[in-house]
Amino acid sequence: MAQTARPLAGKVALVTGATRGIGKGIAAQLGEAGALVYITGRTLKSTPDSSGSLAETASLIEERGGTCIPVGCDHSDDQDVKKLFDQIAREQDGQLDLLVNNAYSGVGRITESLGKKFWELPTTTWDEINRVGLRNHYICTVYAARMMVPRRTGLIVNISSGGGLRYLFNVAYGVGKEACDRMAVDCAFELRKSDVAMISLWPGAVRTETIVKNVLNVKEDATNATSKRLFEKGETAEYAGLCIVYLMQDPNRMKKSGHVLLSTDLASEYGFVDVDGSTPDSIRSLKFVMKMTPSTRWLSGWIPSFVRIPKWMYSMAGNKL
Repeated sequence: MAQTARPLAGKVALVTGATRGIGKGIAAQLGEAGALVYITGRTLKSTPDSSGSLAETASLIEERGGTCIPVGCDHSDDQDVKKLFDQIAREQDGQLDLLVNNAYSGVGRITESLGKKFWELPTTTWDEINRVGLRNHYICTVYAARMMVPRRTGLIVNISSGGGLRYLFNVAYGVGKEACDRMAVDCAFELRKSDVAMISLWPGAVRTETIVKNVLNVKEDATNATSKRLFEKGETAEYAGLCIVYLMQDPNRMKKSGHVLLSTDLASEYGFVDVDGSTPDSIRSLKFVMKMTPSTRWLSGWIPSFVRIPKWMYSMAGNKL
């Protein structure tokens, strides 16, 4: 799909949790594509203790010629979220073309709980991971739909992961991600007659600031060798943003509504590469799967990169029936 210089000019977008990582990368790409981007987060300005801020993201967007409106928002506070959507509706005369549900507060808990069983963790683990990363996605989707449905246009994206298919990190994480996927499917069902699309997007291994610092820039040893291999050819934080920019331009995107979409599949379909010129590994690539499995790693060099595992096989892997 050919892309013009500012393909999203005139569009209004909201990216939640945009102070760092994937949210920051998505906001940067949307702003560069010409959309007016509202960004949210709890950290307004950088401090010695912060690893990102709304001010940094806004500056990045503006450097690329984009327009950004930072809004401090605690996504665990329902009143803060309501005020956010009231502000957008007031300032944009009810227009909201895109919502990206990315806000997430559970990274610290996930890191601290690695290797522990669910009964060994505080019962607050559920809310720490899913109050913002799941419940808030639903609330934001409700408010966004109230703006999009009367205008009969819009796209809502849940940022999710393969943890929604099979066990990853811990129980609360996997249940939350599968719920995000199911939310996209069921909301899309009810939104379809209003021509509003909703999808769940799975980025692959993403080279966020945290991953670069704690995985890629650390000397390789037996404990981190697999992680380093996973992320060395991973996506930049802006790859998911490219996916959404192209989805916003797709006149047939309603056909994708109600589906879980992989970033690498969208890149292949729309014909784009990552912002650094690379083509990230796909979790559906047989070569990638064999490379990440010690017993078959030696065979991976003989497998062409374009050989993909069918989606139905992945669906079977998560089938509970």
